[in-house]
Amino acid sequence: MEYVLTTNALCKYYKNFKALDGLSMHVPKGAIYGFVGKNGAGKTTLIRLICGLQPATGGEFTLYGVKGTDREIGKARRRMGAVVETPSLYLDMTAGDNLRQQYRILELPSCEGMEELLNLVGLGDVGRKKVRHFSLGMRQRLGIAVALAGDPDFLVLDEPVNGLDPQGIIEIRELILKLNRERQITVLVSSHILGELSKIATCYGFIDRGVLVKEISAGELLQECRKCLCLKVSDTRALARVLDKMGMEYTVLSDSRADIYGEAEITALVMALNEQGCRVISVKEKEESLESYYMSIVGGGENE
Repeated sequence: MEYVLTTNALCKYYKNFKALDGLSMHVPKGAIYGFVGKNGAGKTTLIRLICGLQPATGGEFTLYGVKGTDREIGKARRRMGAVVETPSLYLDMTAGDNLRQQYRILELPSCEGMEELLNLVGLGDVGRKKVRHFSLGMRQRLGIAVALAGDPDFLVLDEPVNGLDPQGIIEIRELILKLNRERQITVLVSSHILGELSKIATCYGFIDRGVLVKEISAGELLQECRKCLCLKVSDTRALARVLDKMGMEYTVLSDSRADIYGEAEITALVMALNEQGCRVISVKEKEESLESYYMSIVGGGENE
């Protein structure tokens, strides 16, 4: 698999605080990578390091195969656009003037494509309106437009829907999907609104205390979080024999507990178990959400 970004044992220390502690992650090309972690887990620190805003204490990262310590890293970063924490915008300028300024910073030969960018993010009709009069959602979309100047194929978004109203959240979600599907832009997006993230992410990285606890694809996560029946029985060996005969998919968790997937006819199952001398002690339906899965991995606490 081809990766846009990889990190290997990446560290960032501030005196006695370890913001990143040996973090290793892999962002596949073409993915929407959901970066999930609690407050202070290290998400923004990682983003600042790969953007060149701060140096690492140890370890390494590669961007498009170029190590962060190589001379060519600046050229690799030209393929990346980012909105870190909040968009950096000139409030007394229009949306168009903000984009023109970014084109100058990037030393692009012309502002060709600027109107297309504004239309892409839904700001093609704002005219001479100053950014200070924009809604939070409009500012966020303009920040993404600025990040897209120079035509990058890797976009990094730090909490892009934080503080937005429902309509603003939908607009950002649809924009991310459009950039990924129509322009084949790889997106790394951190967000604490996990239900919203689950609507767009194709893979996830769960970070806790500066360490990447788990990486998982959306398909694998769906398998982990799917609905099941949790059974407590007197003998899971007998339960396994019965379920095999019924052609049911299941996972044995212990000598007395198992999860059964798919539609199960409870009466028929209980009768079949009774014939095997196995008692059903309890039956409970379970459907794990992204939030509960996340909590089971990194524990409780307030999210970033």
